[in-house]
Amino acid sequence: MAQCVVIADDLTGGNATGVLLTKMDYSVYTILNKDAVEPALIDGCDCVIYPTDSRGISPEEAYDRVYRATELLKKEDVKLYSHRIDSTLRGNLGAETDAVLDSLGKDYVAIVVPTFPATSRVVIGGYMLVDGIPLHKSGIAVDPKTPVKTSNVTEVLEKQTKYRVGTIRMDNMMNGKHHLAGVMNEMISAGCRILSLDAVTQEDLDLIADAVITSRHKAVIVDSGVMTATMARKLIKPFETKGKSKILVVMGSVHPMAKVQMEELWLSQRTHNCFVETRRLLDEETREEEIRRVVADIQASSDRNQICTVTGDGIYPENRIDFEPYQRRYGMTLDELTGVINSGFAEIAYRIFSADPLFKGLYTGGGDITVSVCERFGTAGLKLLDEVLPLAAYGSFLKGEFEGLQIITKGGSQGKSDAINRCITYLKEKLYI
Repeated sequence: MAQCVVIADDLTGGNATGVLLTKMDYSVYTILNKDAVEPALIDGCDCVIYPTDSRGISPEEAYDRVYRATELLKKEDVKLYSHRIDSTLRGNLGAETDAVLDSLGKDYVAIVVPTFPATSRVVIGGYMLVDGIPLHKSGIAVDPKTPVKTSNVTEVLEKQTKYRVGTIRMDNMMNGKHHLAGVMNEMISAGCRILSLDAVTQEDLDLIADAVITSRHKAVIVDSGVMTATMARKLIKPFETKGKSKILVVMGSVHPMAKVQMEELWLSQRTHNCFVETRRLLDEETREEEIRRVVADIQASSDRNQICTVTGDGIYPENRIDFEPYQRRYGMTLDELTGVINSGFAEIAYRIFSADPLFKGLYTGGGDITVSVCERFGTAGLKLLDEVLPLAAYGSFLKGEFEGLQIITKGGSQGKSDAINRCITYLKEKLYI
């Protein structure tokens, strides 16, 4: 049974969302002829994409097409509904969102997040930017069929929808998922049926997804694909994953390129990420608690995700540690303090592999992390087998409890934006997953 239904305003956008879902190991069908659709056909996939070709038509006709498509595909077993809109807000997004909400019923709200970080489309302060330029000043704004005259997402929606729209800005997204869920619930209680949210990074999208789930409201995701993929990763387990080998990614680097590469991995493949609150690894009173928290988080999600990532929160500049107070407090050098952090990452990895024998592959980012991991795993060294790309080596553990475990190591700053994604794809091929 399809657990995800995507109603798309055009075929190209629908297929783009489908590709994101396919990369995350979901089976995806695009429906082009509704008259040929049989229940047994849809039952054979995880996600179904239904393009309505409604972007350039009248709002009334667009509403009708989307309403009928939703009526055709809605079922009790569906865990995620999505309305795929243009990434630059062209078309009938308000009327079409109304249609999905009207079909699904009054218990549903729409969560609008058109951000697409990989294509430099972000929303901040309620405004959409394209390559850092306000949407209405970009070349896209002069589209002859569906021009865009404002960069304000809420304004675009309010001109087209019959429902009340609430706007959630970045300042409401800085205190965790429970706070954000509370803000959502307050707006919904006040009569908002549609919520438009800021988002700049994949971290923001994950936060929004967690808050939606925490709020316990039934939601339709209105986006350009990435938010849908993020929600799917958290809600839906692919039919064909149980018993397959798993891969753990351990990333402790704070280099700006590491952030870019990890965000591309999270977008390109089905993963579950847990951020490590790195400073808690330095404090003797919180270190063990943080290690246990991260291990438990990965264990709870690994059955639904073959690729799990453990990432230091210092990948984002606002979380970086000022080491001087710790140097004075503990009488340790900078190298010694970073060694404490690295050993914490190594301990997390060791406990995950010890608890779940299905973890067969490991990626480590940064030489210091790799050394700490090898020490904790008790391996005598690495048997080098291949070069995945420059400064990214593939090999296996020599001796020890985990002899033969397959690993790829790479410098945290090395390679282009797709470097980690390429390494994980290579490792999946070696593990036959």
